[in-house]
Amino acid sequence: MSTTETALLRPGHEISRVIKGGWQLAGDHGAVDRSAAIADMEAFLDAGITTFDCADIYTGVEEMIGEFIADVRRRRGAAIADRAIVHTKLVPDLGLLPTIGAEGVEAIIDRSLKRLQIDRLHLVQFFWWDLAQGDAVEALQVLRRCQEKGKIANLGVTNWEYDNIARFTDAGYDVASAQVQYSVLDRRPENGLTDWAAAHDMQLLCYGTLAGGFLTEKWLGAEDPGFAFENRSLIKYRLIIDEFGPWPLFQELLAALKAVGDRHGVSLSSVATRWVLDRPQVAAAIVGARYARHLPKTLEVFGFAMDAADRAMIQAVLDRAGGPDGPVYGLEGERAGRHGRIMKYNLNTRPDDSTLGTVDG
Repeated sequence: MSTTETALLRPGHEISRVIKGGWQLAGDHGAVDRSAAIADMEAFLDAGITTFDCADIYTGVEEMIGEFIADVRRRRGAAIADRAIVHTKLVPDLGLLPTIGAEGVEAIIDRSLKRLQIDRLHLVQFFWWDLAQGDAVEALQVLRRCQEKGKIANLGVTNWEYDNIARFTDAGYDVASAQVQYSVLDRRPENGLTDWAAAHDMQLLCYGTLAGGFLTEKWLGAEDPGFAFENRSLIKYRLIIDEFGPWPLFQELLAALKAVGDRHGVSLSSVATRWVLDRPQVAAAIVGARYARHLPKTLEVFGFAMDAADRAMIQAVLDRAGGPDGPVYGLEGERAGRHGRIMKYNLNTRPDDSTLGTVDG
């Protein structure tokens, strides 16, 4: 088995370059076998996938990871349990932004600590739905005070372009990472964020690397499904494919990824993940593998290297892509637009929060 690659976000904060994502373990993504998902986290840890991504708004996921860590601590001791690095997020509900105060922000941190059953959060990734509402700078100041109290090790941000992040780094905050959507389909971080990150000692943690499963063999040769999905994740990434180009161009991309994968004896999804890992300033890719049976394919990414011919084959398709264009999260940040209408904005106070509409409604 190939060696798992690691990256150093900050001194003492080493992560696996593939992070086990948690969004697929929340609601809206189909049935989850909770006990199996918790038990299988140990297999990922033992395989070198030491880093786990979650959020205060991923219903039930912090608790699941907490149960996993506590169980490993009981059975195998603190030294093994402490190998698990947890990245969570703090995402106050849109409806609370005008009124949430310091106590409310710190209460979210305390709740995450309790759910995860750890003494300090390794990384808290901050997001504020609307910077025109409330006081996001003061909220991040609360997180820095939580750092001083030992509740948080490092701070990151989520879904912000560099001009928004600069508001905080200019105010003296150390932002170790930005979690953004980044894939061979969605290269918006290359529109300025990666260069800015290189100049400000910040690394990227990338989700959407497999576009919710679209960048897999399952979709190679498939007819355009339209938007008839019950899974919001698939709707989200089907919209990204629309921005990328027509369905036939997406099929050409899958074929190119498959051809590269065949050369190296790996899946096209491993090629898609490797492509992201090889981009500047990328520390890790977040992959939504739910169960241990996905581990062999997940670990493939560490067992091969793409050469210039591989990259050129993929780039030939990318050169004909239409988009997505603009800043990271720019499309999604337009709440009345096609991408924004499928989001849920108040999942802390209302786990059953509805979307603002449909793709076309």
